[in-house]
Amino acid sequence: MRRRMYFLLPDLASAQRTMSDLLLARIEERHIHFMARDEMDLEGLHEANLLQTSDIVHGAEAGLVIGGFCGLAVGAVAAFFPIVGTRPQWELMIVTAPLGALFGAWVSSMIGVSVPNSRLKAFREPMERGMILLMVDVRESRVDEIRDMLKEHHPEAHMEGVEAAIPAFP
Repeated sequence: MRRRMYFLLPDLASAQRTMSDLLLARIEERHIHFMARDEMDLEGLHEANLLQTSDIVHGAEAGLVIGGFCGLAVGAVAAFFPIVGTRPQWELMIVTAPLGALFGAWVSSMIGVSVPNSRLKAFREPMERGMILLMVDVRESRVDEIRDMLKEHHPEAHMEGVEAAIPAFP
């Protein structure tokens, strides 16, 4: 299980040094994400992608659940009002629930792409002032080690918290 650690860094030079230290600590580049205001150039840094900056994951999860229940409801209605014959067709629920879940996840993720990540709301104001957000995903057993390393080598980096759980794929 991985934890996402959040740090705010004052400038690009500090972010680049922090990135180098994290790579030396054997954290893969794909687990290090930097984010700043739109016009800021993050040269030499691994920028956050759509999975980190948008609500696509949250949208897909919500759509999966809501779509599944809607598909189940449609299947139940169709079962009680059969299209063919007079007996209830319960098999329809087996088909409509997964189809509804898939459709709901797809539609909700398309909406989630255009919505900023709600977990990053607290960091918007500091980023507008020119700070750089670092999100680093580490194994649970290394959280204290990385926190202490950054505290020692980068006192300018302000730790902003650790997220309890992150999705497995970003």
